Amino acid sequence: MSFIGFLILGLIAGAIAKAILPGKQGGGWLATLLLGVVGALLGGWIGGMIFKQDLMNSFWSLSAWITAIVGALVVLLIWGLVTRRRA
Repeated sequence: MSFIGFLILGLIAGAIAKAILPGKQGGGWLATLLLGVVGALLGGWIGGMIFKQDLMNSFWSLSAWITAIVGALVVLLIWGLVTRRRA
């Protein structure tokens, strides 16, 4: 997948994770979308290790989308815990 495709996947995964995750996370939508890109990268890396294949090869692969969304959810949960403790 190209770099632009990966960014689009991460941005969409971040938006989906924000819609799924209840509560208020600090940082607004821009931070959430950037965390979605980080989560997509993390999800693709961990998913690739678990499933022994490169999940980020195809933009339309269901497994790539699922791992990106799960990765974004994990990163958003961690971000929410970090920003909640500072407030």
